[in-house]
Amino acid sequence: MRKNIVVAIDGPAGVGKSSVSFQVAKKLDIMLIDTGAMYRSVALRAFNSEISNNTPEILELAKNLNFSFKIENNKNIVFVNGEDVSALIRTENVSKLATDVAKNGDLRKILVEKQQKLAENSSVVMEGRDIGTVVFPNADVKIFLSATPEVKAQRRYKELKEKDPSVSFESILEAMVLRDKQDSERAESPLRKADDAVEIDTSDKTIDEVISNVLSVIETKIS
Repeated sequence: MRKNIVVAIDGPAGVGKSSVSFQVAKKLDIMLIDTGAMYRSVALRAFNSEISNNTPEILELAKNLNFSFKIENNKNIVFVNGEDVSALIRTENVSKLATDVAKNGDLRKILVEKQQKLAENSSVVMEGRDIGTVVFPNADVKIFLSATPEVKAQRRYKELKEKDPSVSFESILEAMVLRDKQDSERAESPLRKADDAVEIDTSDKTIDEVISNVLSVIETKIS
């Protein structure tokens, strides 16, 4: 594999994006940049500091955050200013706050610049919703993962049920449909498939099948 390739993996929540991106980065032995984790981290820090979205304060907060990622013990560890926030940013509350944060156009510009800088000196797999369209429109490989709303909600339900037995499938489905709508209709960097991206529907595929498909696309594109 030649040096410094960028693999963009986009798609909505619940399509297996995180799991697929992790395994692809691990197999290729390159960095995995979880852009969603960056927005979640801003949301978490803003919430803890009682800073509202769409304010100069949240922009200053974002500018002062340094992100790094490291695959360790079979996990992609997210560090913000040296602190491991991997678990803290995965709550439903932070997810909701991050959706609002992602609508802030000025904040997105700050994080996009940070994402681009992270990929300047090394090959990366970058996961998100606008990587192939906004962050790296000239990415070497663009993948767009999709799945039906019911399949996405069922996957998230299984994941959250272990942490919160009271969670309901119906509420998760409703929240996921709303989030997809918000992400697709937002004015700044909406969720959409890049024209030159390869779409893979994960609804009826195992995680191993999706990973294999993605690796095949990468091999074809960069060979």
